[in-house]
Amino acid sequence: MEHRPEQLRARRAARARALRRRRFRAAILAVLGAGLLAAVAIAMGATGGPRRAGRAGPATAPAAPGQRQAVTASSDSGLRAELTAVRHLAGYGLPLFCGGRSKRMVALTFDDGPGPYTTLAIRKLREHRLRATFFLVGKEIRAHPGLAQLERTVAAFGDHTMTHPFLPALPSAAMVQEIAGAQALIEQVTGQPVALFRPPYEGVNSAIEREVKALGMLEVLWDVDSGDSLGADYAGIEHNVLAGLRPGSIILMHENRGQTIRALPVIFAALARDHLRAVTVPELVAADPPSPAQLRAGFRGCGVRAQAGNGG
Repeated sequence: MEHRPEQLRARRAARARALRRRRFRAAILAVLGAGLLAAVAIAMGATGGPRRAGRAGPATAPAAPGQRQAVTASSDSGLRAELTAVRHLAGYGLPLFCGGRSKRMVALTFDDGPGPYTTLAIRKLREHRLRATFFLVGKEIRAHPGLAQLERTVAAFGDHTMTHPFLPALPSAAMVQEIAGAQALIEQVTGQPVALFRPPYEGVNSAIEREVKALGMLEVLWDVDSGDSLGADYAGIEHNVLAGLRPGSIILMHENRGQTIRALPVIFAALARDHLRAVTVPELVAADPPSPAQLRAGFRGCGVRAQAGNGG
């Protein structure tokens, strides 16, 4: 059943998300073929070749060849473990709202970029040696060339579609191209595998869920909404985030809002005070995944009260 935006807002406020069971058939792969070919064609317009990105860290003197090989092997091993953890959860076909709550980690997430404020977000994350996850929009990658590549030093990436539409309103072929095209473009530009997906406005239906799972992606939602997409000023954003912070939280923010950037220092100070470490979503689910029962419970499995909002 397709949900209209107003229905989604009401559902998010109530957070009585029904338990969904997704059963998929191998035949969906044939349906995806045309969409994936179109995605590759879209990606050909992007600049830059694929490269494996390492983790962000403090600046050091150049390493000797043997040291560089050891660091690269360690980074690649960590990235593989994170990707394995993400794809394991993706196999359930259920959205992720939070981590397992057992480690003092949170995942900061930023939607809708890259954009004019991206370099400021990167700078603040670097200054505090924190990591985040950026859910990128294909048209913004093309409008702001080079910025997605800069984000690699502090971030993992997720698919937020090509043009940020309300997906359930689209014909099937257009929906496939929005999702698969953005995944291919982000991978082409950043050189990183993309196994995370966030639907604009939380808009999903069974066909969208099948597409996301068949592409090997995990749908990532959140348990803490900063309220920046509703027009909250920096003080409101600070309040909303700090009120919900706890181990395992996934925080929704947007990198294209100046008030959000202004709120970051206070949010980062609260993380340090509460001994919480900001990591990427893949890092969170590798170190502190939700249990199957928690995942099946949806938002209620996070054990927090609902926040009003209108999605990513």
